[in-house]
Amino acid sequence: METPSLILASSSSARLRLLQTVGFNPIVIPSNFDESIVKLTKPKKLVETLAQAKAETIANSLIKKNLSERPSNLILGCDSVLVIEDEIYGKPANAKEAIARWQKMRGQVGKLYTGHALIDLFQNKTIVLCRMTKVHFAPVNDQEIEAYVATKEPLKCAGCFAIEGKGGLFIEKIEGCHTNVIGLSLPLFRVMLNNLGYQVSNFW
Repeated sequence: METPSLILASSSSARLRLLQTVGFNPIVIPSNFDESIVKLTKPKKLVETLAQAKAETIANSLIKKNLSERPSNLILGCDSVLVIEDEIYGKPANAKEAIARWQKMRGQVGKLYTGHALIDLFQNKTIVLCRMTKVHFAPVNDQEIEAYVATKEPLKCAGCFAIEGKGGLFIEKIEGCHTNVIGLSLPLFRVMLNNLGYQVSNFW
């Protein structure tokens, strides 16, 4: 079976770096899907639905451009949220919200959910899966929180922190897949590829 090209339906530089680190060279096409139209209260269902919607947005666009034949592409869509005390959080709207979030997160254990949707256009198959990782936040003080938010790093992240960046200083430990916390579970992605009949080495 021919190895298709991989499209990352995300503007996340962290997800792109993860894929590049393990030998993939994806084409980046952000979906620009309006996440606000999806109203779900279960985190697993929410991230799976959003991940699939993002991937399908790009898939539908490619199909329209190639009406004569199904294009040979894999499209990966992802979405992450953090759950603290049964409340779902996405990216903070501003610095004030980020500070308040960290004041609630510190010393707590959060659950980071990432939905993964992989669409194989040529085979007309879709796989949607979710992975959850527990994150133990350090009991940081207000000064540390304000200084961290001032770097603007947490404003770009669903969990209000980047474990691969300065935020890693404030994470005591994680339980589960560490790349899932960055926004893409590499082991889960490998399984999804396998389920579609591909080996990761096909992409190297």
